[in-house]
Amino acid sequence: MNPPRKRQIRLIVSLALAVLLASGLIYTSFAASDPALTPSQLLHGAHADRNVQLTGTVVKGSVKNLANGQVDFRLADRVGGGVTVPVVYSGSVPAAFHFGRELIVTGRLTRGTFDAQPGSMITKCPSKYSAAPSGSA
Repeated sequence: MNPPRKRQIRLIVSLALAVLLASGLIYTSFAASDPALTPSQLLHGAHADRNVQLTGTVVKGSVKNLANGQVDFRLADRVGGGVTVPVVYSGSVPAAFHFGRELIVTGRLTRGTFDAQPGSMITKCPSKYSAAPSGSA
């Protein structure tokens, strides 16, 4: 076989392998992700058997620090009410965690309570998600 033909065959095999690996990576990244749900979506769906990301607002007066290092609180769909879900979380709590703050936790719904995985709590920064004042550019 002549050298130009060998290079062409190697190029085709390399490109086919690259496409195959990229397809596998894309499939794995989408198949392994946990769906992000609000409290009302969590309670109305059948998600008890799998991990999900629960996103909501911490309800005022619901935060309780327990002696065993756990934190119990409730997440609502929006500030001031809506459907709420009790959450049990253990692990480090961000400094920005307080009532009225939006956050995301990963875990699963067990007997009506969301059991969050340790270390999965992420607080959202309100300045990034609020509307800009009128007249600003």
